Amino acid sequence: MDGTPARIPVALPLDRAVAKRLRAGDLVSLTGVVYTARDAAHRRLVEGLDRGEAPPFPIDGQTIYYVGPCPAPPGRPVGSAGPTTSGRMDRYAPRLLRLGLVGMIGKGKRSEEVRQAVVEAGAVYFGATGGAGALIAACVASAEVVAYEDLGTEAVRRLVVKDFPAVVLIDAEGSDLYGIGRERYRRDR
Repeated sequence: MDGTPARIPVALPLDRAVAKRLRAGDLVSLTGVVYTARDAAHRRLVEGLDRGEAPPFPIDGQTIYYVGPCPAPPGRPVGSAGPTTSGRMDRYAPRLLRLGLVGMIGKGKRSEEVRQAVVEAGAVYFGATGGAGALIAACVASAEVVAYEDLGTEAVRRLVVKDFPAVVLIDAEGSDLYGIGRERYRRDR
């Protein structure tokens, strides 16, 4: 054994009961379907919802990965696929969580409003490692544009991932790994 904690295998779409058992700090290995959406796609999605339009991809029970993958090299479904800063989606996340979104993947701290919405939804926020886009891309088995093709790399894609490495940053009870880390630092210094 190398001392590295084992990753918890998590099937996607994410079952809400599974989401509720995960805890901040858990290392997970995600396998299944995620949808990609960054700033422009979120804005367009919410504008459509405001007009009474149905979302162009399923939200209820799904996970959104905040990424705009680079163009695919020959023989691969996507190029580098590292996470973008999640805070830019904070104004949209609570609404999507109320519509049944159960998982989000990105990087960075979230607002208190998002943390509360995660708790109310029984959802989870996963962190992917920034700078590891090539590693993450190797976990993508297939990719298909499903909405907003005109946005190019920021179009919504349906990705099938296998053994996607992530960490639980905010769990369904509201524990926030960033807050836990700060508290440990204060306590231990």
